[in-house]
Amino acid sequence: MNARLFTLLSLMFAATALAQTYTNHIFQIQTSGTMRELNDLPQNSTEPVESPLAIEPGGARFELWTIKSGTPPKSTLLDTRYVSTYTPVGNIAITSTDPYHLIPRTRADQPFFVKVVVEGLSSDPSAQEPAKSVKFLRHTQSYGSGGTGVNIDRSQATLLSQSTISGNGETNLTFGLTAIPGADRSKIRGEERFSLYTLEDYQAPESQLASMFVQVWPVADGTISGIENGDSFRFKLPELTVTLNDLYPESSTYAQVYTGSPRLGETGKVIPGSALVVNESIPVNRVLQLKNYESLFDSDGTWTMELLTTTPFGTDRLFYVTFTVDRAIKVNGTFTTIE
Repeated sequence: MNARLFTLLSLMFAATALAQTYTNHIFQIQTSGTMRELNDLPQNSTEPVESPLAIEPGGARFELWTIKSGTPPKSTLLDTRYVSTYTPVGNIAITSTDPYHLIPRTRADQPFFVKVVVEGLSSDPSAQEPAKSVKFLRHTQSYGSGGTGVNIDRSQATLLSQSTISGNGETNLTFGLTAIPGADRSKIRGEERFSLYTLEDYQAPESQLASMFVQVWPVADGTISGIENGDSFRFKLPELTVTLNDLYPESSTYAQVYTGSPRLGETGKVIPGSALVVNESIPVNRVLQLKNYESLFDSDGTWTMELLTTTPFGTDRLFYVTFTVDRAIKVNGTFTTIE
């Protein structure tokens, strides 16, 4: 196929200020060694010209020269470009069970999915490697304790793996857990980046075709202080402090009570003032104070108080405590009669 030399001719116009004793030439040099020349190009033109030879599978180098007449003539290389017949195209998409559409994100204990699509690779066995394959890279980078990724230097990311994709089509990958480093795996904060690059070619450095990253946020935790397992209350229940850490960017959190021992999935009565809805782009921490909630306890006996958070990944219990409410008044005494 022919290649139109827009770039070379546009750069050639730098020679227009030279004297008319200069002539301009473009040389097409195939990787096979064959060479053709475009002679006597105009000093000033915006019209593209076609290459004199079809581009071979290995590509071709184009050189723009200006030659000054004289004895001997003097030639100057003005510019050079490498052109190939193949133009790989790549795309990367990352998803998780969080449908957030602005930036792919997930939680440290959840999987995520990567779809890679490559088109335009040559199937000719004799073609050079840059025509037949691309590089697929995976980087990881921690945000650090409490980090959010703001102003992060992505050049400091760690290359975790590098592989080669040698065929056109779609590749689907599943990652059960993030590989971002961290001692406490439930508290990982950071990102994983996946990239496609062309292979370095003759006079053509590698170039990025596509890149996408997924943010990974920590698992929330929480406590309720002011009450202990096994406590017993007769009349007024204590004031409580609810401490919440790393609530997921899209989550609903609340405390509830119900009669009996702890039971996962139980629907209880929500404690007033405990409901918290988070709709942010990063995790948040909160501290809540709860009081005047005695009206929830309509019977004596064993009760359970739970702290729950609901995210796109489901509902998790962060904390629970079991205690007794016993408000019955008991009178001990004897009854006698005189006859």
